[in-house]
Amino acid sequence: MECRHCKTEVEHVFVDLINAPLSNELIRPDQLVRPLTFYPLKIYVCHNCFLVQTAEIKNAHDIFNSDYPYFSSYSKTWLLHAKRYVDMMMEKYQYNSDSLVIELASNDGYLLQHFLPYNVPVLGIEPAGNTAFVAIQKGIPTIIDFFTTELARREIVEKKRKADLVIGNNVLAHVPDINDFVQGVKLSLKPGGTATFEFPHLIRLIEDSEFDTIYHEHFSYLSFTVVCNIFKAAELEVFDVEELPTHGGSLRIYAKHVEDPRPISLNVHKMLETEERLGVKTLNYYVNFQDKVNQIKYDFLDFLIGKKKEGKKVIGYGAAAKGNTFLNYCGIKGGDLISFVVDASPHKQNKYLPGSQIPIFGKEKIMEFKPDYIIILAWNLTEEIKEEYEHIREWGGKFVTFIPKLRII
Repeated sequence: MECRHCKTEVEHVFVDLINAPLSNELIRPDQLVRPLTFYPLKIYVCHNCFLVQTAEIKNAHDIFNSDYPYFSSYSKTWLLHAKRYVDMMMEKYQYNSDSLVIELASNDGYLLQHFLPYNVPVLGIEPAGNTAFVAIQKGIPTIIDFFTTELARREIVEKKRKADLVIGNNVLAHVPDINDFVQGVKLSLKPGGTATFEFPHLIRLIEDSEFDTIYHEHFSYLSFTVVCNIFKAAELEVFDVEELPTHGGSLRIYAKHVEDPRPISLNVHKMLETEERLGVKTLNYYVNFQDKVNQIKYDFLDFLIGKKKEGKKVIGYGAAAKGNTFLNYCGIKGGDLISFVVDASPHKQNKYLPGSQIPIFGKEKIMEFKPDYIIILAWNLTEEIKEEYEHIREWGGKFVTFIPKLRII
């Protein structure tokens, strides 16, 4: 296969998670008797540009369709994160009614809604019709389509609505043609405009063994070094970067047109130096990840089997894509070792996890069942979940996470 960025022939395997179904393709009860398709989940690293990537075995249009179950607004932590970002950007750049903010992969309007009280015009671009419809109901104009250079020309350049601010949170990894996507950003940004993107940091994935963040929706796994090079190829320049705690450790980058005279922050130089010191531009940095992944799998299975023998009741929390990668690689099936999973989103409840076929219930099931252990599959929301369900301590219940290693809380 060719590298998504530099087109070099890619041959080095980063990690092989064997086969898995689409992680967000939840199963309705009437679908349980139907066969489920499993796809290879093997991740490669390019020896030329060091982009970590998967082969495209499932078309993005088939993943982000009208049945896409992820609605951003069901996480209190994520909503607060979005509001803080908007308030910070308003203070920094003083956008007004003559400005335009465009968000790529705008989901259900979780972020753009916070610009509305400031009377700043917004535009969302979102391929999943069900989430886009929720945003439209909130008063957020939304184009229901995939963002590409062709769309940027047709909907933004030709209609003379280039943006003062282009936002993309957790979307860079989701696009098969990352070069075309970033070139579309270039077309969509006004002279003097700013683009910000947030994405899970590859360094955190490797250092903290976050293998469950690998699934078919993610076509790329991004270091800061690689992202800077991809943006540079599109004549955009990254001029600042921040480290964020979201999604197990993310980066927020700030980009501008290369001709924009704004200076490059010291943060950029420090991050590039940090990554080079760790070895992101050498193949050796990527070769031992499989061993870390397998050790987590063994510890997880030892824990579940041990608790089963002790007669303990174990459930999971979070019908998230990362949880499905985790459960499928560990070979969990049915409600034997994990009785069920709880999720706050009604769009996921009363369905089953793909592959493992574990049932998904609402949070009221916790009080009814009184589990001894809740495995937090959506571990990026651990603090939020602990706070909301602290009452499990009343019957001696405990929380458990396995990334980067077994931890009983």
